Amino acid sequence: MAMTISGSLMELCVLALAAREDLYGYKLTQQMKKRFEISESSLYPVLRRLTRAGLLKTYDVPQDGRMRRYYALTEEGSKMLDTYREDWQEFSGKINDLVNLDSDLNEGGCRDDQRAISE
Repeated sequence: MAMTISGSLMELCVLALAAREDLYGYKLTQQMKKRFEISESSLYPVLRRLTRAGLLKTYDVPQDGRMRRYYALTEEGSKMLDTYREDWQEFSGKINDLVNLDSDLNEGGCRDDQRAISE
């Protein structure tokens, strides 16, 4: 897949996964890797940023003699997720409009607005 995911889209995905269940870093990375080509090194800065912003909270659980850090969605994180989802609906619609330009073309290979200008 040639497309990459970063920035706000990565935050949206992380918050959406955290809304489903509390996740530790490795499990979160695996969930993301099922869908996108990403590396752990790109995900942990997002987790730190979301935690510093108060959108995620962390807690540690002992696991096989080690502590495993879990990430959980906060109330503020839930509100931000709702905002991101609304933004995504608008954004993805605009992308789909651009990507599907061929549906705007008629038989002559000319969009209706281009034909009107030339007439």
